[in-house]
Amino acid sequence: MQSTRYASLRIAVLAALLTANAVCAAQSAATPTPPAVGTDPPLPSLSATPLPAPPQGAEPRALADAASVAITRGTVVRFLTNPDGDVDGFITDDGTLVRFPPHMSAQLTSAVRRGDLVEVSGRREEGGGLAARRITDTQTGRQVIDEPPMRGVQPMPRAAREGGLSRLSAQGQVAHITTAPRGEPDGVILSDGTVIKLTPPVAQQFAALVRTGATVSAQGYGTRNQYGTALQATAFGSPGNLTPLYERNAPMPPMPQMH
Repeated sequence: MQSTRYASLRIAVLAALLTANAVCAAQSAATPTPPAVGTDPPLPSLSATPLPAPPQGAEPRALADAASVAITRGTVVRFLTNPDGDVDGFITDDGTLVRFPPHMSAQLTSAVRRGDLVEVSGRREEGGGLAARRITDTQTGRQVIDEPPMRGVQPMPRAAREGGLSRLSAQGQVAHITTAPRGEPDGVILSDGTVIKLTPPVAQQFAALVRTGATVSAQGYGTRNQYGTALQATAFGSPGNLTPLYERNAPMPPMPQMH
């Protein structure tokens, strides 16, 4: 009887020990192993997103602007004026027509004289002329740079401008064709430097005369000063065959401005 009781007690003790070992093993498996001292956890991998490629044929803006700049040298042989009397360009000895904003007339004539050798950088126009951005007198180093009009400065009213115009006439051979900002013809320059301004629709009506080498005649209103002669035509055609462009009481067209 006593041996049987000791055997039962031994079995109970063994069962308790086995249960305790199983619990310790389960706790050891659930506890994460701490990282080794002195090592950093690995960084997550980042998938790099490539930058989009520029469109095929696209050109950086700086390079495109640089490629559009034309540079030329020549001697100033004749200044050009608009009907208001402002100097808005000149012609060089190689026949290049250089245009400049009329609001900078005083700066241009102060920096450059007739007979000066100049270097001009700017943009080629549809008609073959050069819209100048910078003009440099190569002998004196004086420069004039295209700048916008001063803020707050209002242009002279049209009625006041027209009050200072004179009735003029001109006749001669066409040496150059002037163009509007979009490239359409809007006038002619005669071999003596006289500028005859037309509107683009009128110039299209006289396509046979608005060309180099044609002989034309015009009447209109404009100015004549030390720098040249220019008029806004109210009648245009071949010598002895003028065609009125506007009704007698119709207002004159707006004076052209360079953009």
